Amino acid sequence: MLKIAFHPEYIHPVREGHRFPMGKYELIPLQLLHEGLVKKENFFQPALATFETACLAHDPEYVKSVFDLALDAKMIRRIGFPLTKSLVDRERYLLNGTIQAALYAQEYGVAFNIAGGTHHAGYDFGEGFCLLNDQAVAARYLLEQQLATRILIIDLDVHQGNGTAHIFADDDRVFTFSIHGEKNFPFIKERSDLDIPVADGITDVTYLALLETHLPQLFEKVKPNFVFYQAGVDILETDKLGKLKLTAAACKMRDALVFEHCLQQQVPVQVSMGGGYSVHMKDIVNAHCQTYKTAIDLYKF
Repeated sequence: MLKIAFHPEYIHPVREGHRFPMGKYELIPLQLLHEGLVKKENFFQPALATFETACLAHDPEYVKSVFDLALDAKMIRRIGFPLTKSLVDRERYLLNGTIQAALYAQEYGVAFNIAGGTHHAGYDFGEGFCLLNDQAVAARYLLEQQLATRILIIDLDVHQGNGTAHIFADDDRVFTFSIHGEKNFPFIKERSDLDIPVADGITDVTYLALLETHLPQLFEKVKPNFVFYQAGVDILETDKLGKLKLTAAACKMRDALVFEHCLQQQVPVQVSMGGGYSVHMKDIVNAHCQTYKTAIDLYKF
């Protein structure tokens, strides 16, 4: 059964007037249901992650400041959101949603979090609309619970997963891989285990060739027994922030390549949705829903 984390708190920042396209997190499940791809029982509602859980991947002093709404003004500006209890709760639900999805992935092969992919949050900082790093926390949870020993994080958002790289810089149990816009945010990059920076305007054939080259090599080198996939759709040519020229068809092929390698190697994969900032909301929602469709087809749910 396909399991998908969703909580009403995922969309709260919109109601608080934040200028950020979080409406997609409400529309994605509605679209999946409308198309008959899933049923209500496919969704599960995560709980609030605890302080201790957040500290699996983050500095306890930083986490305390987040939970206490006590971050300094400079850090709040770096994050880009006004700091509110609703926002912090949202991040805590994201963490637990990705942990639970990772556990479901071990049972069913693949599982999703409607939101998540908060890859700009590092060990002791938040950045780029990310307070806490859901996939990093979930990775450490699996390791601490001895549910995985070698993890590969595949980050194909247009922005480098700098926070994820920062957290795992000295942890050889987790291999971080990022294909991202060379000249895009963040402008000061961290060092992933493997970074593939690409030029503005890259098109389908070149991008997919890079992925087809590196994925088999990664699985052979890392030999992961769990994969986290950050499936941002801000690689699309319609994206306001992406600067790349990829079509929806290439985005679909990108997802298929990741899932096919996980299937071939019999490695479970948890998927967080990451970024998407196209001018028209329908382009964002359709691209994200295509990731679900691809998984459903390949995993034969």
